[in-house]
Amino acid sequence: MKAVGYYTAGDIARDDALVDIELPVPSPGPKDLLVRVKAVSVNPVDVKVRVRSQPAEGKAAVLGWDVAGVVESVGSDVTMFKPGDEVYYAGDITRPGANSEYHIVDERIVALKPKTLNWSEAAAVPLTAITAWELLFDRLGVPYGQKTGSGAILIINGAGGVGSILTQIARRLTGLTVIATASRPETIEWVKAMGAHHVINHHNPLDQELKAIGFDEVEYVAGLTSTEKQLPYFPQIIAPQGKLALIDDPESFDIVSLKRKAITVVWELMFTRPMFATKDMIAQHQLLTEVAHLIDVGVLKTTKREELAPINATSLKVAHARLESGSAIGKTVITGFEG
Repeated sequence: MKAVGYYTAGDIARDDALVDIELPVPSPGPKDLLVRVKAVSVNPVDVKVRVRSQPAEGKAAVLGWDVAGVVESVGSDVTMFKPGDEVYYAGDITRPGANSEYHIVDERIVALKPKTLNWSEAAAVPLTAITAWELLFDRLGVPYGQKTGSGAILIINGAGGVGSILTQIARRLTGLTVIATASRPETIEWVKAMGAHHVINHHNPLDQELKAIGFDEVEYVAGLTSTEKQLPYFPQIIAPQGKLALIDDPESFDIVSLKRKAITVVWELMFTRPMFATKDMIAQHQLLTEVAHLIDVGVLKTTKREELAPINATSLKVAHARLESGSAIGKTVITGFEG
């Protein structure tokens, strides 16, 4: 089967940063689906793995943890899916990625794709939706579906992949006031379209930006990028007994200054459940099923911004470079294999 991988970790500008390769079609294990890949999208995790993780000598690593495709065959213990089902999912970082014609995935982290979305629109959703959903409802403990109440959430980097869907979920499924950060005219416009009540500039002091829109403090903060740079503002802008959730990878993160207000700090990593085969691993199937329903009834929408084709090394290198530039808005999706 056709696939895209890399043999040497490093910079995307190298000619061999990503290469087209041929691999055997994998066989599903007892709880696995074999999926014929129709579309994939890129996320920061693809970049991080490509830069930091060196494959074994002579072995190619395959990236890609956002998929929409068709179930080709199923393992002996699969109960929720059958061949022909149209699915979407984010996968498991401990297994090969989905930048390949066929991909293996555990059924417990897969859901039927939204019926109202095409392949590329669906592939933009899973990883960021899982991250946003777990961050908001599991890590921060915001009540799901309760439109009453007060409080506010500050989403740092509202125009990115996670920020785009988190803004929608927080606006549509909670009673929180949603404040997102953006700095360019096009990102400000995008974040407003995603549903933010207010947009502030993360390049300016956050305390001053919040005061300008009438907020001294917020109950929740979602740190999606460069969280360590904003850390000095958190003791001022997070309310007593508030909560901070982060998904990025600061080199260091000293939270002693948050003790006085008893601020809770939590991490979100959507790969934790599949990595450790947690007892509640099926929660990702359940939440993706709910997200698909919410999309189909018009509550949520895809965050696809750009589509490239076909799925090959050239297209994926463009997508990686776009993501690394820091200027990406929403999600970039790559569709279809040649031939």
